[in-house]
Amino acid sequence: MKLLRYGPAGQEQPGMLDRQGQVRSLSGVISDLSPLTLNDEALDRLRTLDPGGLPLAPADSRLGLPVAGTGKVICVGLNYRDHADETGAAYPPEPILFMKATSALQGPNDEVWIPRGSVKTDWEVELAVVIGRQAKYVEVGEALSYVAGYCVMNDLSEREFQIERGGQWDKGKCCDTFGPLGPYLVTRDEVADPQNLAMWLEVDGHRYQNGSTSNMIFGVAEVVSYVSQFMTLFPGDVISTGTPAGVGLGQRPPHYLRAGQTVRLGIEGLGEQCQRVVAEPQERT
Repeated sequence: MKLLRYGPAGQEQPGMLDRQGQVRSLSGVISDLSPLTLNDEALDRLRTLDPGGLPLAPADSRLGLPVAGTGKVICVGLNYRDHADETGAAYPPEPILFMKATSALQGPNDEVWIPRGSVKTDWEVELAVVIGRQAKYVEVGEALSYVAGYCVMNDLSEREFQIERGGQWDKGKCCDTFGPLGPYLVTRDEVADPQNLAMWLEVDGHRYQNGSTSNMIFGVAEVVSYVSQFMTLFPGDVISTGTPAGVGLGQRPPHYLRAGQTVRLGIEGLGEQCQRVVAEPQERT
């Protein structure tokens, strides 16, 4: 299934994609797509529905975050061999973990803001994992059974804030709008092998990233198991698993986002995102 949430920001309704690619409403079936509706039993009930019998959503509906109520976002740094190579970093012996603020999350096609004072805002297409049931000290062989599904994520980064402002990665990762997620939550049964997905990203039509999840240093199951050794994972938590080569930092010379540009990205079977880049508004509501 491809599950989603649609409507104005803060007023999203649950939905699913039908076989014709149309958005169907689930608002008469569940109250929302949230940590309470990500377990296997709840998803199995949704699988029994005939999407064609559900109401159509308005054709021009905005897509919001595919899951409401995410408690935490854990990211993995330098998890692709080619990305480590382009930055001159050694392959890490264990996964490098950092957090992204949930306030950075937004819909897949919402505007991306260049933060005030930023000159090094960068892009990163990533495979995101959404947890479906509570996980703690999970074995690698069982780890994927704790996954509700997968999403596309743009793990935007401000490299000066990240690297040159005291060495704390969170500073460059948590800016508002730096976590577009979606368009869909694709349930794990539709992803035969999360380690064999093509992924790409373009800026103004120029393809910078063209990779595959097969290039991960630590695969999805390893990452879920590893994170669960240090913290309890709850339904709705998101793990973003790293990016392949082709980020702005890795260009020669480095190239970063500017207001007025358009970013498009996608992962095989998981859908696409498109974001217009703008300067952060001076006055915000």
